Amino acid sequence: MTALLVRGGPRLKGRIEPSANKNAVLPVLCATLLSEAPITLRNVPEITDVQRIVTFFGELGSTVDWKPEDKLLHIDHSTIPVGAKATLPQAMRASIMMIPGLLARLGEARLEHEVKGCTLGAREIDPHVEVFRAFGAEVSHEGKNIVFRQNCKAEATRMWLEYASVTTTENFIISALTARGTSQIVNAACEPHVQELCSFLEKMGGKLMGKGTSMVGIEGTDRLTGVDYTFADDFHEIATFLALAAVTGGDIAVRNGRPDHFMLIDRTFEKFGAEVKHEDGWSRLVAPEKLVVKDNFTSHLTVKVEAAPWPYIPADLLPIFIALGVKAEGQVMFWNKVYEGGLTWHTELSLFGAHTLLCDPHRLITFGGDRLVPGTVTSPYIIRVAIALLMVAASIDGESTILDADPIRRAHPNFVPNIDALGVDVQWVD
Repeated sequence: MTALLVRGGPRLKGRIEPSANKNAVLPVLCATLLSEAPITLRNVPEITDVQRIVTFFGELGSTVDWKPEDKLLHIDHSTIPVGAKATLPQAMRASIMMIPGLLARLGEARLEHEVKGCTLGAREIDPHVEVFRAFGAEVSHEGKNIVFRQNCKAEATRMWLEYASVTTTENFIISALTARGTSQIVNAACEPHVQELCSFLEKMGGKLMGKGTSMVGIEGTDRLTGVDYTFADDFHEIATFLALAAVTGGDIAVRNGRPDHFMLIDRTFEKFGAEVKHEDGWSRLVAPEKLVVKDNFTSHLTVKVEAAPWPYIPADLLPIFIALGVKAEGQVMFWNKVYEGGLTWHTELSLFGAHTLLCDPHRLITFGGDRLVPGTVTSPYIIRVAIALLMVAASIDGESTILDADPIRRAHPNFVPNIDALGVDVQWVD
């Protein structure tokens, strides 16, 4: 068990250069399998899932040169031998996004039944199976594995998703690039990391129509080129550092090349009395003297923060706003419309003295403004929850411990050194 020891209380101040978005890096890495040409990726974060994919590529026969200290990764899949077999790593949900590339390259991929990820609730693979079958793949159970086989050239198809799933959308787009003809996906996810995957594929020579919308067309091609690509800053991490400023009464500026993605995020900060300003490629939040929930014009209704697929507030950001909710004077309802297991951790907040009420698996009310006290809390295996607990601990005078905090490293390799540099004494302990 890895824990974080947090000595909170100081107002955090400084400037931060965020890392790349894990949710963009992983699908891009998976999509590199489509090309025979060398690929160079820059601003690659040193996180566990990247290491797992790099290891898998090496076992497959790819030539990989990763320089974590330089955030630089060179990949050449042309060295994969004919007849190579691939059983995908079970420890990460991103494994399922390597299936399109493996089907196009090897004609077969194997996936263990239980694919792990954050403990957010039921995360079925049926939508992915529907995508692969729509492009002509055969999917079957063989022992402990699910086996995917592509025995003929994939043909273009059109699919209307029941739900705007990010990974299902990404699997469809990657699969469509090697199909014969033009495919279309309706009710596509359009999160910034999905848009970034599309930008990467366009640089490789892919032709996509409707990027960033709910209806995307993809023209199949027989050749995708190499590319030199630099990942954008992670909007999750940018928002998180801004929230750290708000919750600790601090002043933090974060590099941000896409402030156009922040209009609704900015308005959500305003619900707690905090203002974000964007200028010259940086986003800055100077905390008010006190966080106070801004009343609705319709005064008898509780202020709400609703999380759903983009362009709503992302469910991944809901925990950081819950941290603001337990600090700010007033009541806020948080509505997670995506995951039924995304709010069960609220009981840990009571160990800090926070007052919360779980209405049902999807809705939580915070009653903020109470004096919080240091405590020892346990994080579920959810990245942003571990960060939210750390945020609350950082805002409290005294020493707190976050048990099972290791998920932070899955997405943010420099997060702890960064907040330490901003003024909070934080250290890993075993």
